[in-house]
Amino acid sequence: MAVSNPVGTYDLLPRQARVWERVKQLAFSTFGLYGYEPIETPLFEHTDLFVRGIGESTDVVSKEIFHVISSYNYRTLQEGGQVRSKDRFALRPEGTASVVRSVIQNDLVPQGAAPVKLMYAGPMYRAERPQQDRYREFRQIGVEFLGAAAPTADAELIIMLMRFYQAIGLPMGSVRVLINSLGDDRCRPAYREAVRAYIHEHSSEMCEDCNARADLNPLRAFDCKEEGCRKVMAQAPLITDALCDECKEHFAQVKALLDAAGVPYVEDPHLVRGLDYYTRTVFEVQVTDGMGAQNAIGGGGRYDKLVEQVGGRPTPGLGFALGFERMMHALEIGGAQVAGDAPAVCYVACADASVAAQAFDVMQALRDAGIACDGDHQGRSLKSQLKVAGRMEAPVCVVVGPDELAAGRVSVRDMRARTQETVALEHVAEAVSALLER
Repeated sequence: MAVSNPVGTYDLLPRQARVWERVKQLAFSTFGLYGYEPIETPLFEHTDLFVRGIGESTDVVSKEIFHVISSYNYRTLQEGGQVRSKDRFALRPEGTASVVRSVIQNDLVPQGAAPVKLMYAGPMYRAERPQQDRYREFRQIGVEFLGAAAPTADAELIIMLMRFYQAIGLPMGSVRVLINSLGDDRCRPAYREAVRAYIHEHSSEMCEDCNARADLNPLRAFDCKEEGCRKVMAQAPLITDALCDECKEHFAQVKALLDAAGVPYVEDPHLVRGLDYYTRTVFEVQVTDGMGAQNAIGGGGRYDKLVEQVGGRPTPGLGFALGFERMMHALEIGGAQVAGDAPAVCYVACADASVAAQAFDVMQALRDAGIACDGDHQGRSLKSQLKVAGRMEAPVCVVVGPDELAAGRVSVRDMRARTQETVALEHVAEAVSALLER
């Protein structure tokens, strides 16, 4: 039986891989205009980082973590032993906790320093049930903005995300931005208690998970997908009625800045996002039609307590992440295309085996001149090589033949115009470049 990829994963084949590279390029060029710099963190971290950072009550930590274990520790567990906490690792389920850990460890925001803006892209892992646009290995692009507390930072983040969606070709009429404020340590505790009491009052109508969440993080019940829970939570107390004056003012300024920038939004008092670390502003970008329940293509918010929770000094922060797979689905629905075409490649063919070595030298010379090229490595006939060049849609083909070579020349074919000329060997790169630029 042939070996296949694990359930919940997929291969990025050449065209998809080119699209992924193009999306990252567009994201980084857009975010770079706002002062963001790239960062890469390990694919796995200490499990405790995600427990402390994301929250033990979240589905991500309680149900979806992929634990990583060495063969030595696996044997230790089989023999009834204990694995030390420093040897307990997990594949990263999201990027924020890892970036925050790196910021703390490398002191990227020293006391009194300017904020740091970081952007990243790569695979994440969650052991959830695979479904449409939901994979166990998936790709995210994200940013983290550490050290800024002003509402201008919140507004800038949302505006930047929407600028990226515009740049990539997503029809703006097909998406909406939901925003909410989750308050802070001054106003949220009392609100959490009110929601906890409300859930207990309606415990018979709530699912088992939501009843368990009532004592861990009752706000997570707003994120439940069970229809009965959604119906109950639609009548729950609203955070917007419980915000303190400072949080109300912060949220009002964020909205005013978005209004001034011409970015439309919808206030959703039930929006909580799925992670425990958020405070004050949260937001989510949704596709309005064609994607069913899995219509969120990006989102994030402010997490002013996260750095402290992970072990750093008090530092405000905020960020967002967008999913590659769902975004590509949204682009497909909207009829937009991300350029993922293969680069133009010049094909070098040899008339017969006697000049194969010289054809090989021509390929190297073209590559040294910065021209992508390929050629025969199977001993095919010239006719077969030209067919290969056609299937590759090579715009230019260089034919190396013994007669031309004896005169220090080769044939250069324009495959689109169906014309051909002989060119001196020392000028072949110039001739090919001229044809590729047409």
